[in-house]
Amino acid sequence: MPIHFVLGGLSGQLLSIDKCWATLPISLTVFGSMVTAPFMANLMQNHGRALGFTIGSMGGALGGAVCALGLYVDSFPIFLAGSFLIGIYMSAHGFYRFAATDTASVEFRPKAISYVMVGGLFAAIAGPQLVKFTQDALSPVPFAGGYLTLMAINICSVWIFRFLDIPKPEKQTATNQGRSRFELLKTPRILVAMICAMVGYSLMNLSMTSTPLAVVGCGFTTNDAADIVSAHVLFMFIPSFFTGHLIARFGVEKIIAAGLAILFCSGAVALAGVELENFFIALILLGIGWNFSFIGGTAMLASAHAPEERARVQGMNDFAVFGMVTLASLSSGLLMNCSGGNAVEGWSAVNYAMLPFLALAGGALIWLAIGKKSQPAGA
Repeated sequence: MPIHFVLGGLSGQLLSIDKCWATLPISLTVFGSMVTAPFMANLMQNHGRALGFTIGSMGGALGGAVCALGLYVDSFPIFLAGSFLIGIYMSAHGFYRFAATDTASVEFRPKAISYVMVGGLFAAIAGPQLVKFTQDALSPVPFAGGYLTLMAINICSVWIFRFLDIPKPEKQTATNQGRSRFELLKTPRILVAMICAMVGYSLMNLSMTSTPLAVVGCGFTTNDAADIVSAHVLFMFIPSFFTGHLIARFGVEKIIAAGLAILFCSGAVALAGVELENFFIALILLGIGWNFSFIGGTAMLASAHAPEERARVQGMNDFAVFGMVTLASLSSGLLMNCSGGNAVEGWSAVNYAMLPFLALAGGALIWLAIGKKSQPAGA
């Protein structure tokens, strides 16, 4: 995913006639993830995790090939089609964190989610570095080498899932269907978990998607953008070594609140200037804030439903999360390229747009805390 997040917006800016739609490829990827999330949830519920993850990797490989073709023939629509297919991989990839809880005890679930998320450290290091080495490998076609590398990685990853050992869930009967989607959404803890995950992920995507455009637009290089994205993705996952322990010690609500506060600080640093160090610090804080808010929201969600409700809750959650992220990534390009006269004004607009959503998530957490205090003892 870091390969696509570095190159998607830059490729869109290269191929699109109207630069306002430069980040549309990222939006199509997240949209593809959104529309396939319920299907992936049901597929894994009925046929096991391995099949779903394998289909996701095949979609990613095909998407990488189609994106490379779009760059080769200079076709924005073909590139968009490939970006949508990468969304199939992104959807399946999102279920790794849920798979971590399938055979974990209730007490160990937050730590299991964190440990699996640590795997993103390798992507943070390898992805942007691969961009540096492969972006011009098929010169004079820029970025196509990066997408062929993305294709190769997904082909290789198919074999990993042969070693996955998670028992297939029991088939549901008429007597153990669990609550309906409407009933689940009426559960305050589920609703707040979804809101916080939506806000944390969408704000991270809003800022990260436009970062390469802002960095290059402010006079720095594509390699600088790759280094900044690399630092960002590193700090998305480095906290995973201890996020689960922090949740176990202080409670999931406090960790989510800390994540939202760090996201606010990220926007403040970005608005303070457009020097290279501002980009680095802002994106590092963005990664940490995402980690706390998203892992916290996932842990809260995992503790708020019964096993037979797993597919319904997880599919509904990821549909909502990636729906919001789709809007964020699309808005990112519009704000960056079409809300001001230059890259500095566009980057400022992106960061100011974070404020109302942080207020929404913070208000939801306060509402949940007030509701818990008003409950009678033992409720």
